[in-house]
Amino acid sequence: MATPSSTVDSSKIRNFSIISHVDHGKSTLSDRILEITGAVDPRLMRAQYLDSMDIERERGITIKAQNVRVNYAGHILQLIDTPGHVDFGYEVSRSLAACEGAVLLVDASQGIQAQTLANCYQALENNLEIVAVLNKIDLPAADPERCKEELDRVLGLPTDQILSISAKTGEGVPELLQAVIDRIPAPGGDPDAALRALIFDSYYDQYRGVISSIRIIDGTLRDNVKIRMMQAGENHEIEEIGVRTPEMISVSQLGPGEVGFIVAGIKDVAGARSGETITEAQRPASAALDGYRDPKPMVFCGIYPIDGDDLPDLRDSLDKLKLNDASITYEPESSHALGFGFRCGFLGLLHMEIVRERLEREFNLSLIATAPSVVYRAFLTDGSEVKIDNPTDLPDPSRLDHIDEPMLHISILTPSEYLGTVMDLCQSRRAEMIKMDYLSTERVELRYTIPLAEVVIDFFDALKSRTKGYASLDYEQSGYITSNLVRVDLLINHEPVDAFSTIVHRSNADYYGRKMAERLKELIPRQMFDVPIQAAVGGRVIARETVKARRKDVLAKCYGGDITRKRKLLEKQKEGKKRMKNLGRVEVPQEAFVAALKLED
Repeated sequence: MATPSSTVDSSKIRNFSIISHVDHGKSTLSDRILEITGAVDPRLMRAQYLDSMDIERERGITIKAQNVRVNYAGHILQLIDTPGHVDFGYEVSRSLAACEGAVLLVDASQGIQAQTLANCYQALENNLEIVAVLNKIDLPAADPERCKEELDRVLGLPTDQILSISAKTGEGVPELLQAVIDRIPAPGGDPDAALRALIFDSYYDQYRGVISSIRIIDGTLRDNVKIRMMQAGENHEIEEIGVRTPEMISVSQLGPGEVGFIVAGIKDVAGARSGETITEAQRPASAALDGYRDPKPMVFCGIYPIDGDDLPDLRDSLDKLKLNDASITYEPESSHALGFGFRCGFLGLLHMEIVRERLEREFNLSLIATAPSVVYRAFLTDGSEVKIDNPTDLPDPSRLDHIDEPMLHISILTPSEYLGTVMDLCQSRRAEMIKMDYLSTERVELRYTIPLAEVVIDFFDALKSRTKGYASLDYEQSGYITSNLVRVDLLINHEPVDAFSTIVHRSNADYYGRKMAERLKELIPRQMFDVPIQAAVGGRVIARETVKARRKDVLAKCYGGDITRKRKLLEKQKEGKKRMKNLGRVEVPQEAFVAALKLED
């Protein structure tokens, strides 16, 4: 099924993203737009239609930005549904680069949340037209007037231009689509200029190779030309170009402002990265598009296959996943305890969890992930500087002058009734307050600087549980400061286990050491000899637990008789245990690693 070969009139095209905080109704609004425009057969309609991964449906969150082309009132609307969680902010930034406008969705019962602000500022930086919308007006707790005042006061959006809708019932959605047509500008671009198209997303299909989502900036892309990837410097033959409606439909050409997909038989995943510029091989453009700034990973962990033979499969899987999620970084590393694997960088903790789960589900791998860590800067006594993302790489204390740790600026929006408990949480995590603003009598915004290492473990979960889920968090990097940090090593039977090493603030070292020693005592199976578990900072042991030996009853065969016979047997057993302990090596089972390195607790 192909569309006519003529290029679409760009004045009839509207490209827009839907942006908001988590769970404010983006995917539900996308569903209603698909229904109202008749893009999906009603019998095939399902909730979260554009969310293609099982993991998105199970968690009720959008992880990947999804694009779809619909027709409404004589116009072509190209909609991109984006994630809301701060860890997937890179997906949002890539989506916004392919648009002229953004629909800013705000929950009428909750008002502005942290990620609402962050996404709105990102859209303004891209010079996008913003259409503000209050969603969930059908809820009993909705307070549209208060939310409109907040939007006016905090973001400067005029109250008379803010629309009210219910994405669940469909109320107000046709008016929203009309506002998109009226207020968002049509895309520019010269159809006769040299072709320049931006790849804003890609994924790997095992039968067809790389399938890339593209936005035409200038020129016209036709299905019978040879294309060139400007950054990679490679030429390819086009196999198919098309659009998503949301079914994939072939077309013969795409003109300026249009969004579609391209299949060119690319098997090397490095050949079509996000941010790549496509041009014609015969008539190339003079300069590539700006592309995207590479995101800086904030959280690192080691990912190892449980079966060492799966290492090549893990490498291929990471290559293919990076094509679909350009914010992952990885490099090979090895561990004495876990063998060979990869040191992976992520944008946040949820991102790390999702990537690990996608590797296990989509590529059928069994993996162990080490505890998350961040990038420290170690300054040595000879004046040199070393970047440390793996605790085992920290130099000997005698060579260290000082260590700098990464800091965050965080913004927390919370109902004022939870203000005390939120401030208590921040202070317990070594945070320093910058300022506090009341957005209204019921809601307050707190700004802190806080060490990244204090956020990556369970800060978000603790914040949600203390505020019954009402607080929201946004963060950005804010440089490094010098801190009193030490490495805590775990020794099992006097042998250090590198997978359990971590860098913590000196004030938390004793607590962390005791907690890990207690946990490992429960997880390591009993041997025929006592197994000491020690936590140490440098050469000083700060915590110790002992896994007691199994005891064979050597006296079972003695019935009565002289005590010396029993004593002789016990002494013989004692000697045997001592010799066994000298030679004995404790194998830590994989289940113990998985349980000890779990993020919970």
